[in-house]
Amino acid sequence: MMTMRYLFASLVLALALTAAADERSGNLTAEQAFALAEAGEVTLIDIRRPDEWRQTGVAKGVRTINMLHPQGMPGFAREVYAAVGNDLDAAIVLICRTGNRTSRLQPILTEMGFTNVRHVPEGMVGSRSGPGWIARGLPVEACQIC
Repeated sequence: MMTMRYLFASLVLALALTAAADERSGNLTAEQAFALAEAGEVTLIDIRRPDEWRQTGVAKGVRTINMLHPQGMPGFAREVYAAVGNDLDAAIVLICRTGNRTSRLQPILTEMGFTNVRHVPEGMVGSRSGPGWIARGLPVEACQIC
């Protein structure tokens, strides 16, 4: 019986440490990203293409900036910079469809001088990291610029 308690306690501790490590490493769940964006603590940026925004809608309050910018990565970075009030230290959270693109883009933005970039590995529609923004029932709205 005592062994089961220790095993259970160890499992709970391991899960808590994993969640804390994810947040420190720049990974947020969709729910965490939503809470931070609603509180005005981060700028949430959806980096998908306009056709994807039309297909699923976008997270409530998100900034939509297509990572496939006509002026390449410098153009995308300029739009992100403007979206955060020209503040390289502003808190940014990136979201895409399944977290693949944001996981690649996060370190690129960091190399370009942005110091506080995190992302949502489960994305809008879900991945191995979680069910995604939509399946979690978080607010979605129609894309206004599509």
